[in-house]
Amino acid sequence: MQKCVFVDRDGVINIDKEYLYKIEDFEFIDGVFEAFSHFYKNGYKIVIITNQSGIARGYYTQKDYDNLTSWMRDKIAKNSNTTIAAIFSCPHAPEDNCDCRKPKIGMIKSTQEIIDIDYQNSWLIGDKQSDIQTAINAGIKNHIQVRSGHKFDESKSQANHIVDSIYDTIKLIK
Repeated sequence: MQKCVFVDRDGVINIDKEYLYKIEDFEFIDGVFEAFSHFYKNGYKIVIITNQSGIARGYYTQKDYDNLTSWMRDKIAKNSNTTIAAIFSCPHAPEDNCDCRKPKIGMIKSTQEIIDIDYQNSWLIGDKQSDIQTAINAGIKNHIQVRSGHKFDESKSQANHIVDSIYDTIKLIK
């Protein structure tokens, strides 16, 4: 069984800009490379899971998303000396009622097809309640909500931990 860190993209890895698909608009959040390096050195597989409804809404194409994702994956690898085990995205609109859009667990199930996940020792990092609910729904015991993305009412968060950004997760994920 393999421990994993599941990471949301917008608001966790990069500054959230509505319907982001252009490389020139992508800005990494400070500390993301250090955090990924820390996870990797501690034996975690890193899996990115992201809702990308801009595809279904026609704001950008699957090819636009794929180009940005390939660029992001390369930058992460070069700057953190890590390998991303997998990246899964949901290209559907909320009203499509698919199985992959968070808080449903389709992307976690897709990961399970390629990695035998140790759910008890894995983590999920997100900036929205839907991310945290995904962890709960999938049986991922450890979850962290970051303040670097969407604003949220901390008193209503179901996250085990709340931190400023992905960099601060280094203190929690050992």
